[in-house]
Parts: sequence; structure tokens; C-alpha cells
Amino acid sequence: MDEFEDWDNVGMGTRSVRAGQRRTNEGENAEPIFVTSSFAFQSAAQAAARFAEQEAGNVYSRFTNPTVRTFERRLAALEGGERCIGTSSGMAAILTLCLGTLHAGDHVVSSRSIFGSTRMLFNKFLTRFGIEFTYVSPTDISRWREAVRNNTKMLFVETPANPLTEITDLTAIVELARERELMSVVDNCFCTPISQRPLDMGIDVVIHSATKYLDGQGRCVGGAIVGAEHLVGEDVFGVLRNGGTTMSPFNAWVFLKGLETLGIRMHSVSERAQQLAGWLDAHPGVGRVYYPGLPSHPQYELGRRQQSLSGGIVSFDVRGGKAAAWKLIDATRLISITANLGDTKTTITHPATTTHGKWSQEDRDEVGIGDGLVRVSVGLEDIEDIKDDLRLDDL
Repeated sequence: MDEFEDWDNVGMGTRSVRAGQRRTNEGENAEPIFVTSSFAFQSAAQAAARFAEQEAGNVYSRFTNPTVRTFERRLAALEGGERCIGTSSGMAAILTLCLGTLHAGDHVVSSRSIFGSTRMLFNKFLTRFGIEFTYVSPTDISRWREAVRNNTKMLFVETPANPLTEITDLTAIVELARERELMSVVDNCFCTPISQRPLDMGIDVVIHSATKYLDGQGRCVGGAIVGAEHLVGEDVFGVLRNGGTTMSPFNAWVFLKGLETLGIRMHSVSERAQQLAGWLDAHPGVGRVYYPGLPSHPQYELGRRQQSLSGGIVSFDVRGGKAAAWKLIDATRLISITANLGDTKTTITHPATTTHGKWSQEDRDEVGIGDGLVRVSVGLEDIEDIKDDLRLDDL
């Protein structure tokens, strides 16, 4: 029986479960794990041809492994990209992409509202190699235009942004990128391809921390880069092949299992997060709620156009600053106190002292990460139990 390949003409649920699999001669129904460091060749000539990339096939699991390849094909089908490269972590995905596409003297315009480690990678390490960065408001496209220079090569966006869920207009980013011949990159971690498909909008490259929603159960660390073959299949793949920012076969297998339930999970956590956000918004102990599904969100209408779901991340300001935020977090008994997100288990963290704790006070103030900010990644527990565990009345 021929393998099914027409992924563009089936639904996202079908892609999540089926895309990318190539059955072996054993006829397995579930994807196998190829736990091997290397692969044997039929002859010296075949070995030479594969090392020279004159013949397709497995060589060494640092850059060719069937289980990793199945994950890559499945995520590419979900995102609508020609090529996916699996990496050892989400941060490895960003590093691999930057090393493969940027050179000394290049300039990047980035949203100022990004994951804390992303900004640290940019400012502390990539600047050592002569790459420059300018940070702008994620929501003011005029600032992006003003920041572009003659040596600008990349526009880097995280939308919705961590942790305040600001939404960037991707259509406007695509227009600017095409006008100035720049590479546009979107971190699609919060939405996943279930609720946002940046490549369909014209974005060049999507990156993921597979650790989050793609796994969905807090089991493994991994990342991914998705885009056109000519963008990620040459120099970017070359960084992975020679630098070893490699996804392990076991982790790839876990992510494959996570992708099978991605659609169901994203719809469920979005529904629960919407209820939690509305409840928090009405509570006198909460100053402000940051959630794209609330009409009070500054980019509410943009989010409705750009995303099919509002997502599972709810951030809010607790009246009373850091002391009140920590008291709230410490009083939880059910919710997990951890900075990870995208888990079936609801998690809670204090961004100013965890995910963005290494930022300067000035940078946090500029973005709006206050001492009273709490971020919740809503899981699959009963929503009333999540509410009960957030003892706001005790503050």
C-alpha cells in the first residue's frame, strides 16, 4: 500500500496524527524509535556517496535520524512549511537559525517583548560576533520601520509575547520584510500551528520550543525551525550538522506523541484560560489581566483576525506588588510552581524573578513586567479547581 502524502488537503487533526510517518518493513502502526548513533552502509562507495550528500539516506544521528525526521515532517505539515529542522531546545533553534543566517555587521530588529533567555542570547553572546540588535514595541509598526537600517537582515517577533501576551500585526511585518528584503521570523510557541500559521501569512521562518505545547506534558526539551527549503535547508541545517544542536531520537518520539493530541489540548486549555481570565478580571485583588481573549486586551480585534484561539497563557497584576504575588504563588497547593508552560498541568511563575529575572530593571519597566505580575499557564484540570487554588481572597 502506498504511503499517504497529500497533507495539504487534510485537516490539522489528521496531520497531527499521521503526517511524516514512513513505515518500515516491520509494518508498525506506531512510530518506532531509532536509538542508534550511526548507520551501517552496504559498501564503501555508498558510505562515500552519503557523506558527500550524493545519495539520500541515514549517516549519523547528529544530523540524520528516522525518528527525528518523522517529527520534522509532521511539524512541517502542520505549519505549512517545506522544511523543518529539529533541535535540542527552543533556544538551540534560535541560536542555530541566527548562526546560519546572520554575519558580523548584520542588524536585527526584534520585539522588545520576548522570552528572557532570547534577549540574553542576543545581547550577551551574539553581539560578541558583531551582530547588532534594536528592540522596539511589538505593537507599534512605525517603530519597526524607523529601526530598519541598511544593514538590517532580520525581523524577530514573538506573538503573543511572553509574558504580557502582546500581539504583533504579522501582515504588517510581512509587508515591511518584503519591502526591505528582510527575513521575517516568528516564535509561534504560545499559539502553535493549531491557532496561528505565520507561514501562511507570508512570514519566512517559524521557530518553536517543542518543550512547551508541542510536547504538552512537560517531559522533554526540544526545539524546531520551519520554513522554505532554501532558507533553512542549507546553511541553517549546516549549523546543526556541524555544530550538533541536535534533537535526540527519544525526545523526537515523545514530541510525535504530543503532536497527536495538540489540537484537542489547545482547544481545551484555551477554553479554560478564557474562563480563568474572565474570573480574574472581575476580582478586586487583581489590577489588570493580560489575555488576548478579553475585549479589554489592546490587540483584541487583531487577535481575533490573526489567531483562531486565544491560547492558554493568562498573566495578571496582583495588587500589592512582589510580596502579594509571592504570597499568592506560595499559597497554591494544586498548581505547579515552575517557569515551564504548555503542560497539561497548570503552572504558575513570577516573571520578574524567574523567566525575565536576568533583565535589568530598566528593561523590565520598559516592557511592563512589574513586581506584581503573575503568569499562569492553564492546564487541563477542572477550571473550578484552578480558581480555588488561586487564593486571591487571602491576600
